[in-house]
Amino acid sequence: MSKDQVITMFYELKDADSGEILESNMQGGAEISFITGRGHIIEKLEEEVSKLKSGDRTEIAINAAQACGEYNAEAIQALPKEQFAGIDLREGMELFGQNEDGSSVRVIVKEIKDDEVVVDFNHPYAGRNLLFNVEILEVREATEDEKATGMVAGAHTCGCGGHGHGHDHGEGGCCGGHGHDHDDDHGHGGGCCGRHHH
Repeated sequence: MSKDQVITMFYELKDADSGEILESNMQGGAEISFITGRGHIIEKLEEEVSKLKSGDRTEIAINAAQACGEYNAEAIQALPKEQFAGIDLREGMELFGQNEDGSSVRVIVKEIKDDEVVVDFNHPYAGRNLLFNVEILEVREATEDEKATGMVAGAHTCGCGGHGHGHDHGEGGCCGGHGHDHDDDHGHGGGCCGRHHH
């Protein structure tokens, strides 16, 4: 797999088992661009997309283990409610923070109790088999500036952190990723194919 290739594409992401559309930028959304070899998207998705050329359209099925991982029941934890001071907590909302080692972490609020909050550290797509429908618009070598910054110049890129899996199937999320839209309108993040925001 070549490193430092810029791939620009449209995509639609479905739950492979239910057929539910999780994300899409096919209908009026902005195309996404990313640089290969930088961990911007799910590794298996990048491996398959990297085999394609401009103008190609295809479906790519990725099982849960190679996508966002299997669901881990032990990733549900109860935390003291005081850790969430100042936050208007609602069940189902997503929250972002940092681990002690400085890495990013995001959780989904599962239950709000009197003195503690039950949160789920699993990716929302954990345990799901995913089906990507992709259309490749361009494949090219990254410029020296793009290689240095890791970002595609002038393009809508995978922000490695948006959440766009909702009912409007909108602009936004990027191939299974997460972001800052905590509400039930599942809005317009800049996510990235299963990667987490830093």
